[in-house]
Amino acid sequence: MSLSIQSLTKKYGDQKAVDNLSFEVGGGTIMGFLGPNGAGKSTTMKMISCYFSPTSGTAKVCGHDIIDNPLEVRKHIGYLPENNPLYFDMYVKEYLQFVAEIHGLDNKSNRVKELIEMTGLGKEQHKLIGALSKGYKQRVGLAQAMIHNPDVLILDEPTSGLDMNQLVDIRNLIKEIGKEKTVILSTHIMQEVQALCDRVIIINNGILVADDPIESLQNRIKGENKITLNLTNNDVNLSILNQISGINSVNKNEDGIVIHADANVDVRPKIFKAVVEAGWIIIEMKKEKISVEHIFQKLTKEDSYA
Repeated sequence: MSLSIQSLTKKYGDQKAVDNLSFEVGGGTIMGFLGPNGAGKSTTMKMISCYFSPTSGTAKVCGHDIIDNPLEVRKHIGYLPENNPLYFDMYVKEYLQFVAEIHGLDNKSNRVKELIEMTGLGKEQHKLIGALSKGYKQRVGLAQAMIHNPDVLILDEPTSGLDMNQLVDIRNLIKEIGKEKTVILSTHIMQEVQALCDRVIIINNGILVADDPIESLQNRIKGENKITLNLTNNDVNLSILNQISGINSVNKNEDGIVIHADANVDVRPKIFKAVVEAGWIIIEMKKEKISVEHIFQKLTKEDSYA
């Protein structure tokens, strides 16, 4: 396994930021690492990268223990933290050469050239980092994290604040990297999780609450279906739908009227009948898989997001 975590725990006084966390991730995997603010995600990533020491438990990166052999662990990890600390007074190419030298690479010039091409920094390589847009700064951050060709890449909110074109470019790059590397991706963008991740781990208050392949994550919330209903006028009395047997909740959002219902019965004929009797006109009614966002809310909503 590229990454193996066993009973990892971090305490601050009496508070447990991470509580007995265990999981393993193999190579060629993009793992979504999710949780509400304060759940312990960043603390976990900092322990894996040897920035923090655990209170108890441990982690191994490519067989090397974070406690017994932290220097060897760092050789196998690339880390892009959320705040992306860069030297703004250095030029892009100069900075990457500097990072390559820190890692003691033998082929510094070739590797810097390769990373500049891979991350699309060719036109920006002779600019000061401080003069770059947020998107290009993220590319520089990714390039420095990958400069030493690590086996495990840890990305904390790598697409935060990017525009749509930048989002697409960075996501495509992450997807390409994930074909060979182990990528730990922390993000609050649920569409990103569904688009990129092979597997999802969710923690809440430092505790593991879900660990599933992305294709079966919908089964984590058992016994529910999602139905989206669009009418000519969605401003209607939702209590009519709430009274239908098998329906658990009815809400309105920008997509229309969203209904969550028991999975063991098809409530669509009942919905259609109720709508016709109420004199409403249906434009569309579709049944969907439960979204990652809905699962996330179900597993974490009972606790504070602070």
